[in-house]
Amino acid sequence: MTSTIHPLDHLVLPTASLAVARARLTSLGFIVAPTGIHPFGTENCCVFLADGTYLEPLAVGNEQAADEAFAGGNVFVARDRLYRARLGDEGFSAVVLATDEADADHARFIKAGLSAGDVLSFSRAFTDTAGKSDMASFKLAFAAGAETMDAFLFACERINAPQIDRTALQAHTNGVTGIAEIVAVSDAPSTQISLISTVVGSEQQSSAVFDLPNARLTVLDPAAFTARFDIPAGAPTRVRFAAIVFSVRSVGAVARLLADNAVGHDIAGNEIVVQPASGQGAAFIFRETP
Repeated sequence: MTSTIHPLDHLVLPTASLAVARARLTSLGFIVAPTGIHPFGTENCCVFLADGTYLEPLAVGNEQAADEAFAGGNVFVARDRLYRARLGDEGFSAVVLATDEADADHARFIKAGLSAGDVLSFSRAFTDTAGKSDMASFKLAFAAGAETMDAFLFACERINAPQIDRTALQAHTNGVTGIAEIVAVSDAPSTQISLISTVVGSEQQSSAVFDLPNARLTVLDPAAFTARFDIPAGAPTRVRFAAIVFSVRSVGAVARLLADNAVGHDIAGNEIVVQPASGQGAAFIFRETP
């Protein structure tokens, strides 16, 4: 890492159906990658961005494999089940940080009393739009507060990154180039500082705004969230991830695309707000960035 602060890697967005997620994300102007199959029953259809981050819409594709993984202590499957049991099949469950040392992160989480369970190592095939395949391997270290039921975070070490050209997968018609900010809602934002600062590798203790090397993570109380985006904050929560702010080249171009695709949206200055929908588990905010 070039910094002690871990950069954003990707975001996990539970959905009931990858087909619905794919259709919704396509209507929003994103190019969606082919389906990826995990060895523990879940599957995804990722949206890769030019800044190296990505969205991971996640569905359960094999219930039996997921049951077996859950019984075997698979933290990823267990936290996905907990999220769906509490909040339903559509949402935004996890923020993932990039790391070079998942084992060291796991040790830090244990020392801080924030480990959510054992490290998970796995591999899966990755296929690009041209049909070229390679094997991707990962090691994950999980963290969550004792009373944090609606969200979790984890550090992701890419053991083997696929040698595949993702250029075509990053040429989104909406002009999105990356993730500028992730916004969470909490009834008491200050109580989440220790958890998030530990996971991202920060030593801050007083601010609920975390500047990562490639994005910002902000925790707002419900009133502040609603005031900022004019969207209901939802049910009370210790912490729940709620919105993703994307950098785009032109808000006007995004507005025209959304209108052409009959996607409801609100324009506020240099931002466009699209409320959550099936297949899009978070509020999407498109911000024009010079």
